[in-house]
Amino acid sequence: MQEDFRLIVDLVSVFAVAACGGLLAALLKQPVLLGYLIGGMIVGPAGLGLIKEVVQVETLAQFGVAFLLFALGVEFSLAELKKVKAIALGGGTLQIILTILITVLVCGVTGIWGELPAKGVFLGCILSLSSTAVVLKCLMERNETETPHGQVMLGILVVQDLALGLMLAVLPALNEPGEAVTVAILTALVRIALFAAGAVAAGIWLIPPLLRLLARTESRELFLLGVVTLCLCIALLTEHLGLSIEMGAFVAGLMISEVEYADETLTIVEPLRDIFASLFFAAIGMLIDPVFLWQNLEVILGLVVLVFLGKFLIITPLVKLFRYPLKTALIAGLGLAQIGEFSFVLASEGQALGLVSRRIYLLTVGTTAVTLMLTPFVLRLVPFLFEFAETMPWLKPYLVEDQARDFAEDRPLKDHFVVCGYGRIGRNLVRLLQLHDLPVVVIDQSESRIQQVRDAGIPYVYGNAVSFHVLETAGVHHAKGMAIALPDPASIRLCLKRALEISPELDLVVRATQDKNIEVLYQLGAKEVVQPEFEASLEMATHLLTDVGLSPEVIQLEMQKIRNDHYLDLRSERSAAEVSQHLQEVTRELNRRWYDLPTDSPLIGMTLEEADMRYLIGVSLMAIRRADGTEIDYPQSQVKLENGDRLLVVGANEELAALGEFAQGKAAMPGKTNACQWVTVQANCPMLGKKLEHISSDQHYGVKVQAIRRDGKFSRFPDGNIELKPGDQVLLCGNFAQISQLQQFFTATCGIPLAIPITQPQVVSDTL
Repeated sequence: MQEDFRLIVDLVSVFAVAACGGLLAALLKQPVLLGYLIGGMIVGPAGLGLIKEVVQVETLAQFGVAFLLFALGVEFSLAELKKVKAIALGGGTLQIILTILITVLVCGVTGIWGELPAKGVFLGCILSLSSTAVVLKCLMERNETETPHGQVMLGILVVQDLALGLMLAVLPALNEPGEAVTVAILTALVRIALFAAGAVAAGIWLIPPLLRLLARTESRELFLLGVVTLCLCIALLTEHLGLSIEMGAFVAGLMISEVEYADETLTIVEPLRDIFASLFFAAIGMLIDPVFLWQNLEVILGLVVLVFLGKFLIITPLVKLFRYPLKTALIAGLGLAQIGEFSFVLASEGQALGLVSRRIYLLTVGTTAVTLMLTPFVLRLVPFLFEFAETMPWLKPYLVEDQARDFAEDRPLKDHFVVCGYGRIGRNLVRLLQLHDLPVVVIDQSESRIQQVRDAGIPYVYGNAVSFHVLETAGVHHAKGMAIALPDPASIRLCLKRALEISPELDLVVRATQDKNIEVLYQLGAKEVVQPEFEASLEMATHLLTDVGLSPEVIQLEMQKIRNDHYLDLRSERSAAEVSQHLQEVTRELNRRWYDLPTDSPLIGMTLEEADMRYLIGVSLMAIRRADGTEIDYPQSQVKLENGDRLLVVGANEELAALGEFAQGKAAMPGKTNACQWVTVQANCPMLGKKLEHISSDQHYGVKVQAIRRDGKFSRFPDGNIELKPGDQVLLCGNFAQISQLQQFFTATCGIPLAIPITQPQVVSDTL
């Protein structure tokens, strides 16, 4: 076979096996680059040996590295870095330095590098990098890119990616003898500084006019050709200056990143980058010996444990040092504990320079691949680990940030609106409320956003909106309404549930980040759920329908009907199995329980509206499984409970425990003559210091104290020995006539509360 044709066959083979490996990895929900590595390993010399022109393939794979670094430079955003500049620049830099220093120290103690400790710096550089691709993908899947831990991780990753260029430039200097390393590094840094100065000048005066000239031709092909030529020319220039091709490609991307054509450049180059990147990772795989990995599996797994543990112990304290909550620090530590894909670039370059032996190289590549594979599983397990840890009394105070870190002294505490989250939606909502001179309080746990609120003179509470104490500090129990515009679904659900526990009749509107979460939020008690994409569709449709002459009243009625139907007309059809699977995933994060309805339960035959479990005991009913196996997910209010039903409920542990008494009729049950009434204990009430058993007198009045709310926390069916304190809110339930008799007692001491005969349970408030 001709040599040129042999190379074509080899390239086709590599691309084919990379595509198959990537597809398999995607189906298994793993990073596709692992599929590329495995594909290359299979067809490489140590595998089936199908590739003959390995050197030529590796040479072409260098394009993949160049385009990877070029795209990284174009994507680099100073605006994103500014959001978390302290932890990104300070914490990210410290993390890299500490990782390198600790690695050098360990290498020196173990003698791995002999008399060349500077080579430990090389291994430290490899270990200091984490995977931007894998972490970003995991955060996007869980809608957590705007959360505090998501912002912290992305900020540190940006600095790591930026440091990669410096590492590639300094790398050749590490191959110098020990006494010449310092001089070599300083020389490299001087070269970098001079090159950077030239790059800045070119980025200001040369690159923008060139891109404008290319764009003016309106030829996509010519624009692509010009950008690729520019990238490779700068890469070759850096190679000629004694730096690396990768460094040049990265700087070329940075030069374009601030030009108005940056987005268009990235859009055009991305397909080329992805193709050659797959070739690069497959070429890395061809250098891996599967037999060696199998023979050294124990060593690799041991290194994986050391890497995860070591990076976790470095990153977690650093994030905490920058005054982030412990929970945020722990998530960031776990999320960044892997070795990143760009470490393959460093490892490959280091082997070419003779910095590492083939054994160390293979161990490094194998360890990197395993850590990348484990990261998605670790991030999926994080919520369950915290849920378990929070059940331990001695750990909960450290993981659950109940206190507000700061708040405005002049914030309104009555008849105001609470906005949770000060992102784009929250900011616009606050602006609209203020246009009508309505009092508002903002809750956010991002320091940069709270600073924006302070500068704007908006009342605020700095803290986690899922915390009872933070919600109480914001005055949720006396608010007119509340809007939840938090970034991640888990926080939205928990904030909604806890806000309704504090104020069961609160008018609460929630933003759904995904359409599949709409029914969950309604089931948890939201009065209105808004899905931004659907709302954009409705507004666009309104404009178009108005233009064709339809009556505005008719259009508004149609749009409102779609909203009232929870956007069902706009949502894609999902099978019952898909709905059930999503429900199971959501409820796992909300402390769920399947409860068997007793055969003699007074709830049997009642509709969910009549039972009103959310108001009376705080649990939310998410699904009903009938005796015949039929499952009703997100049941509507008119669904009746039947004998043999199993109920999927979510709530706090004490609420789930209260469900047992409620379903067995041991608590006050709804009925035609029953009432439930919230009363608040004032500072001048003679009942102060009295025990609840003095109020809960079944023998005389048939009234039960069903719940007490104190300091933002609920106690369902509280102990009768609890003494009343100012500010306590007590839920009294029982027969209306008997509550009226008890009212005479209250009238003689504290004033007249209100009790109303009802056909289904209601919750009213008054003063005790």
